[in-house]
Amino acid sequence: MTLSLTKRACATPILGRLLDFKMYRSRFRFQGCDMACTVIRHRWNKSVPVFLSYLSTKMFSKLPDKENIDMSKFPVERIRNFCIIAHIDHGKSTLADRLLEMTGAIVKTDRNKQVLDKLQVERERGITVKAQTATLLYQHNGQTYLLNLIDTPGHVDFSYEVSRSISACQGVLLIVDANQGIQAQTVANFYLAFEAQLKIIPVINKIDLKNAAPERVERQIEKVFDIPSEECIRISAKLGTNVDSVLQEVVNRIPPPLASPDAPFKALVFDSNFDHYRGVVANVALFGGEVRRGDRIVAAHLGKTYEVNEVGVLRPEEHPTKALYAGQVGYIIAGMKEVKEAQIGDTLYHHQRPVEALAGFKPAKAMVFAGMYPMDQSDYTGLRSAVDKLTLNDSSVTVQRDSSLALGAGWRLGFLGLLHMEVFNQRLEQEYDASVIVTAPTVPYKAIFSSSKLIKEHGKEEVIIVNPAHFPDRSLVKEYQEPMVLGTIIAPDDYTGKIMSLCLNRRAVQKNMVYIDEHRVMMKYLFPLNEVVVDFYDLLKSMSSGYASFDYEDAGYQAADLIKMDILLNGQPVEELTTIVHRERAHSSGKAMCERLKDSIPRQMFEIAVQAAIGSKVIARETIKAFRKNVLAKCYGGDITRKMKLLKKQSEGKKKMRRIGNVEVPKDAFISVLKRKDK
Repeated sequence: MTLSLTKRACATPILGRLLDFKMYRSRFRFQGCDMACTVIRHRWNKSVPVFLSYLSTKMFSKLPDKENIDMSKFPVERIRNFCIIAHIDHGKSTLADRLLEMTGAIVKTDRNKQVLDKLQVERERGITVKAQTATLLYQHNGQTYLLNLIDTPGHVDFSYEVSRSISACQGVLLIVDANQGIQAQTVANFYLAFEAQLKIIPVINKIDLKNAAPERVERQIEKVFDIPSEECIRISAKLGTNVDSVLQEVVNRIPPPLASPDAPFKALVFDSNFDHYRGVVANVALFGGEVRRGDRIVAAHLGKTYEVNEVGVLRPEEHPTKALYAGQVGYIIAGMKEVKEAQIGDTLYHHQRPVEALAGFKPAKAMVFAGMYPMDQSDYTGLRSAVDKLTLNDSSVTVQRDSSLALGAGWRLGFLGLLHMEVFNQRLEQEYDASVIVTAPTVPYKAIFSSSKLIKEHGKEEVIIVNPAHFPDRSLVKEYQEPMVLGTIIAPDDYTGKIMSLCLNRRAVQKNMVYIDEHRVMMKYLFPLNEVVVDFYDLLKSMSSGYASFDYEDAGYQAADLIKMDILLNGQPVEELTTIVHRERAHSSGKAMCERLKDSIPRQMFEIAVQAAIGSKVIARETIKAFRKNVLAKCYGGDITRKMKLLKKQSEGKKKMRRIGNVEVPKDAFISVLKRKDK
């Protein structure tokens, strides 16, 4: 209102000269933040004080301006590459936020929560699913150190991200919750770092919690990992307590990378993503030499030559630099336009100085397989492009072409777990706007053939079956084998009895049981993978009030009595719901699946028979009742034959609808049918 009155006054001829004001926007920095306001001054003299500061004085924080970093100032001796590993929800991303703030990579504000969790699915679920890199500049004893930090996921389904991140580092920060203590994934991640011969710094986080017991956790670390309690660092990442000592210990304890600046340029691609405008952005760790814009480099996998368009570091956003040198971690954009050109684990080198390729990464072993098909076959090409780009960013997913009579052309994808599958599907929908049908998840089985004719036809005695529809008949096979995993469960001893009964229900065999302290027990069981992959973790958490943790690793194959179970809807088999089950569980599994399908499939105008069958024998059945119109509503008495005629006509119509009607299975039914409700 004040502003409009001022404008009107200036419009009159007399006051126009006296009130000749100029209005403009002004911005300035104050205490690390940008201030914005609307200022009104007199045109005659700009030195006159401000007449009116109107509208907003809006304060907002932003990242500091990109300063030009000279990467040549950081010799190998002043570089430290490390990653943060821990069980899920032990505070890895929160500690990464504090380290970024302390080193000036981001401005310190209350809004800094999980800054490195950039994906929408990570924000929604509150978990880290993708390892993220950040470069920190840290002043220590009068010298500036270059610290390359990688924040890793904590869930077992994303352990491949952890193993890849470890290959680019010389040390790790092992975070342990001061309240929960050592968990299953803590043990698994420790051995990943231990086998890679990295320096391990144990950090006890959340010491500000009311029930925190850092002394007890130190004793656990000493007993389980054989690390002296004196080496543990107690911190609170949320409040920033003692976080500075973490950076000091990183500099003092973690060795510099083994890289020679005089050697030819050699870099390992440990991660990558696809940009629609610039092509592939490859995250690299340099093991020798240097690379700068304009250099011509070769990718060892395909042997193709590229010109480097941009190099830089992540702080945590992309920050271009003039060059990258031996021992440093950064990104390279070299005009790779095709997804297949950028292989994670590939070696890059100068085109005039070829080098021996680095070992790369051991390929991830898929634990769960599911079919993925486009909603409409016209979307196949677009979905194929989306799957290719997403598998570039998530290299642990295996892809095979597949087709279905009901759903058409698609893929059979291999994942590390059910959560991994759900996150991949969610990322497809959010990042590429792709709508897909995902079939029921299965695990890979083996069949050993009995006849020499089949062995000659397949070229080997045993074959791996990832699609239940291709499960061979019993008469052709000498024996079936199912995948086994060695599971580690860590829980309070109060829940031991419940957990043991749950494991026995899942055909598990106990291998070991030890107490890691006075109240916590670590149990090892040999599980069939099919018994734990869908809902075992959820049940374990619910029956232990959330205190138990679970992790598993591959344990080969074991002979088993397996059969194929078909699901029929009105007598028609649904290929996507075909499953392989143990003979002992066939009846109970079939009955449970029919019951859940009855709840998942919406009612139709005709009756639907849901059946589970082994071969031609039906072992379970449920009926979805039809919607029924009251055709007798218009009859107010009269002869009974009139009513019988109307009911007979309705019954014949229902039979015809059942004969020609199609039953559509909802998308969410494919996963919900496999969920159990163990008592």
